[in-house]
Amino acid sequence: MSALEVPETALVVLVGTTGAGKSTFARRHFRPTEVLSSDVCRGLVSDDENDQAATKDAFAVLEFIAARRLAAGRLTVVDATNVQAAARRSLVDLARAHDVLPVAIVLDVPESVCARRNADRPDRDHPAHVLKRQRAALRKSLSGLRREGFRTVHVLEGVEAVDAAVVERVRLRNDRREDTGPFDLIGDVHGCLDELLALLQELGYAVDRDGRGRAVGARPPAGRRAVFLGDLVDRGPDTPGVLRLVMGMVANGQALAVCGNHENKLLRALRGRDVTISHGLAESLQQLAGEPEEFRAAVVAFLDGLLAHYVLDGGALVVAHAGLVEKFHGRASGRVRDFCLYGQTTGETDEFGLPVRWAWAEEYRGRAAVVYGHTPVPEPVWVNNTLCLDTGCVFGGRLTALRYPERDVVSVPATAVHHDPVRPDLLQPTTSTAAGTIAVRDPDVLEIGDVLGRRVVETGHHGRVTIREENAAAALEVLSRFAIDPRWLLHLPPTMAPAPTAPAGTGVLEHPEAAFRSYAADGVEQVVCEEKHMGSRAVAVLCRDEDVAVARFGARPGSGVRGVVHTRTGRSFFDPATTSTLVADLVDAVESGGVFAELGADWIVLDGELLPWNAKADGLLREQFAPLAVAGGLALPAAAAVAERAAARSSGPDADALRALAARTRRRHDDVRAFAAAYRGFLRPVSGLDGVTFAPFAVLAAAGATFEERPHLWHLDLADRLVAAGPQRLTRTARRVVDLADDASRAAATRWWEDLTAAGGEGMVVKPAQNLHRGPRGLVHPGLKVRGREYLRLVYGPEYLEPATLERLRQRSLGTKRSLALREYALGLEGLRRAAQDEPAWRVHECVAAVLALESEPVDPRL
Repeated sequence: MSALEVPETALVVLVGTTGAGKSTFARRHFRPTEVLSSDVCRGLVSDDENDQAATKDAFAVLEFIAARRLAAGRLTVVDATNVQAAARRSLVDLARAHDVLPVAIVLDVPESVCARRNADRPDRDHPAHVLKRQRAALRKSLSGLRREGFRTVHVLEGVEAVDAAVVERVRLRNDRREDTGPFDLIGDVHGCLDELLALLQELGYAVDRDGRGRAVGARPPAGRRAVFLGDLVDRGPDTPGVLRLVMGMVANGQALAVCGNHENKLLRALRGRDVTISHGLAESLQQLAGEPEEFRAAVVAFLDGLLAHYVLDGGALVVAHAGLVEKFHGRASGRVRDFCLYGQTTGETDEFGLPVRWAWAEEYRGRAAVVYGHTPVPEPVWVNNTLCLDTGCVFGGRLTALRYPERDVVSVPATAVHHDPVRPDLLQPTTSTAAGTIAVRDPDVLEIGDVLGRRVVETGHHGRVTIREENAAAALEVLSRFAIDPRWLLHLPPTMAPAPTAPAGTGVLEHPEAAFRSYAADGVEQVVCEEKHMGSRAVAVLCRDEDVAVARFGARPGSGVRGVVHTRTGRSFFDPATTSTLVADLVDAVESGGVFAELGADWIVLDGELLPWNAKADGLLREQFAPLAVAGGLALPAAAAVAERAAARSSGPDADALRALAARTRRRHDDVRAFAAAYRGFLRPVSGLDGVTFAPFAVLAAAGATFEERPHLWHLDLADRLVAAGPQRLTRTARRVVDLADDASRAAATRWWEDLTAAGGEGMVVKPAQNLHRGPRGLVHPGLKVRGREYLRLVYGPEYLEPATLERLRQRSLGTKRSLALREYALGLEGLRRAAQDEPAWRVHECVAAVLALESEPVDPRL
């Protein structure tokens, strides 16, 4: 039995004469969707699989489909004779264009067998000379397939070899998605052994030494592993020492390493190739010349085995020396390797003779975090989920590592300037990409390109979220004209989806049982039902003192600003003086409640509700609700009285119709009175901050941490402590915990909801008790609102409970709203994570603007 290794992502080209059994082989070893048959494509374009005149068009179709599959990273098998080099050349070019490996599987079956098989097929009429010509072309091709570009060639000689073959799908060596870390990613070392040893010690590694005291390995703490990002060699004082240590760590499973451009050049020099001795290579060759031959041989073997990049942690992390654009992740080709080693240059050089490099990171929008080195930067700065860790140690800068997944940066200073840089300002910040260095943006500067146009934002919990261009423009309008200082704008709460529509017969649109069933279907076992306050959703960003506000959020020194309280669209609720008073009350409660101390943070973000409703909705009340109530209260009784008097003067059908009209008008008046009673029940007297309270229900984030995975009761307990510390300014959120497997528990929560709404309350919000939850279909809604009958009268109008209206509303489509809520939730979590990890303001603002953009999608706002 012969095992044929085929990469999971590859273009497999079957090569063999007609009758060799290629189609049978393909059916046996590959899925039907993976196989592209030239015969089938002839049929598609000509209705005759044997029409040789259609061959050109058939291959155009075949290569088009193959290109789409390879672009998606799918294994593709071409079932055609492919015995001529010209036919194979276009397929090899196709594989190269999509950076996958071309694999040839040759079915070398005797001509007599092929002739017999063709004779047994009445649909085939191949003259003997055609088969003989194909056979000659096949034999001529065998020795040159690798030169044509096929990275793997399997030749099956004879029928028995073909029948015994087994195809084994293998991952590319750069695919280590199952390796989840944790990792310590280390930037360019360049022969700086002392600094590397200091950095490893700082990271908690225990260095192993041989009998001569040389470092030959380093044991990592707590199952961690080092990942070296290339350029271990050249320029520095001890390239052999660095290689000895890293080679030992890799051999012992303590580290991974990718190839850098300096390793690539050193390898060629050690093999005697003609290379230019520059950029520190001379130092490495001189240092290695003093080492034993067996060590130099081990170095050659080590360098030869280095890969250009790795895909790690389920695809969430990619490491490469010079970085890597998303379309190259996990791919294998010469140009992928070149990008990993050198980046991409424009072909120009600057005034120092250095290449001008394309700033790929500024356009990167990939799912994976890309961590790399190659081009020295003064400080590591996250740019679109990419990070450069080359901080110029050999030039007198620092040697830097990234703890992953924690994203903590650790560095040690260089002991000396070991090599003078060509650029005198190499380690100075720059916003120019024209000099071959990675651009370092001012983290507090927001650019219109960050939020304008069609955008794709990568989120950690819900993949990619696409923002349409027209929605992005609407968000920019709101942010630029009405929003608070964007440095404070860390989070916009997501829209909340309603529970599935209650069935007919319940007399309501929304009911707790529908929310319970929805969560149970998503695998949620326990939920928390929270009283839904009739107020305005609010976010409070609070700093422990003014110094924190100045240092973290850019507040003006001496201004007394310690935080903000803003709406769902990023607007301030109050003028600066009133806001300052409100923030002071909230900060005092957080401090007195011990929350700053417990979280070990000097700033936090609270999610809550600002009460009462009319503190923000005064315009809505005056301009819409009150006029409707007044007009209906005056006009409808008068109209009903007129209809009743007319009915009294009439007889027969006219009188009946007028009495029905009068009754319907009286009902409409009753509905208007119920509408007025509903909204008046939510009003509270307000004067400045008198009568205004804040009802917190979640701690969204704090310096260094987010809390979406803390259970809701943890959040509510903290909220209760705040209320206890500041009862005059804070309001408690009532709640009930429900076991979804317990009918009595569900019934008790339903009765609680009925009591709340009967007393004039808005309703409740049902949330998974564990908070962040992933079900069989992915991310689960963070909360479903279940609103009461009378509150929904304010949403849908006074007469919404009329049977015909209610039945029509039961047909409302919730899918778009639910999708919108999940996308905004994921964007909100992503923005909070970036803010907590102190990523640049524009990275946080990207998520905030995306939430606001989604708010302009055409979704019924009443849902």
